Amino acid sequence: MSARPVLSVFSLEGEKTTTTPLPTVFTSPIRPDIVQFVHTNMSKNKRQAYAVSTTAGKQVSASSWGTGRAVARIPRVGGGGTSRSGQGAFGNMCRGGRMFAPTKVWRKWHRKINTTQKRYAVTSALAASAVPALVMARGHRVEEVPEIPLVLDSELENTNLTSRAVDILSAVGAYPDVERAVDSKQIRAGKGKLRNRRYTLRRGPLIIYADNSACEKAFRNLPGVETCSVHSLNLLQLAPGGHMGRFCIWSQSAMDALNTIYGADGKNIPQSSMVNADLARIINSDEVQSVLNPAKRNGGRHLRKKNPIKSVKALEMLDPYAAAARKAETRAMQARAGKKAALINKKRQGPKGQGKEYYAKVSAQGSVCENGFDLD
Repeated sequence: MSARPVLSVFSLEGEKTTTTPLPTVFTSPIRPDIVQFVHTNMSKNKRQAYAVSTTAGKQVSASSWGTGRAVARIPRVGGGGTSRSGQGAFGNMCRGGRMFAPTKVWRKWHRKINTTQKRYAVTSALAASAVPALVMARGHRVEEVPEIPLVLDSELENTNLTSRAVDILSAVGAYPDVERAVDSKQIRAGKGKLRNRRYTLRRGPLIIYADNSACEKAFRNLPGVETCSVHSLNLLQLAPGGHMGRFCIWSQSAMDALNTIYGADGKNIPQSSMVNADLARIINSDEVQSVLNPAKRNGGRHLRKKNPIKSVKALEMLDPYAAAARKAETRAMQARAGKKAALINKKRQGPKGQGKEYYAKVSAQGSVCENGFDLD
């Protein structure tokens, strides 16, 4: 939000002449969500009803053939002599038939909007127009503009020539934004160009005046430039497309009128829920930290919970007898496993092992002819 105490007032030649206090409405909270919501609903209020013809697709004489003829029960065109006879009609799946759920003119085209919401959206759009970052982010070329919001002398309202309007905008550095709008003109894509909206054009500056004067006719010939009375501010002009940050050029009388339109004697100015929205700064401030309890340290070590079905130690804490029985069963299984391994090893040795032992024992006695052939 813009929070400068005063605004500079420039002459029509671009020179600073005096200052004026900043209206309080420019300190309103900026709410993009409310602006987008209100803009969406307001833009629906200028739609015109449309619908297809009530007789479209049903201008033939057709009736169903009924069952028993091995064809669908869709109405069929009567008569003969042409390929059209016997064809399906009326249904949305048929060639030349009506559409499904034909549109009606009594659709809900318009939307009602709460007055408080509309005023909140307008004040938010006004506050956003005073923030140079938002104005530049919207695409306006305001690099040469001396100050935003730009306030010109009230003599601006007496301008009645377009050539004079060009000189004024050039003197204050606002004409590059008009050139941007001129360069953006192009033919619309789609069928809209057949419906009296052939071209698209970017939005340029918005001239806001206090009295209905000749400046409307002077600025209306410039592409992208719009005019508006301060007494009938329109959100569709302040935030085109629902995007805040429109480049506004004010006359001094229009800027002074805001103090009457908004404030104690006029419309209410929305207030922010928080004066300071920086929560981190608030929480970490000395005033808040001095009354808070100190941070609690982790007192003990939390062990991971174990499953007593899988862990004997966890089971021992719940049921020592069941844990002892499981340990005994485990020891018995290990003992059986050891005996089983020895038995299998013995069986695997088999007769081959006994034969080798016998052969080794017999071979140790020596040769049978070691002492000769003594038959005695």
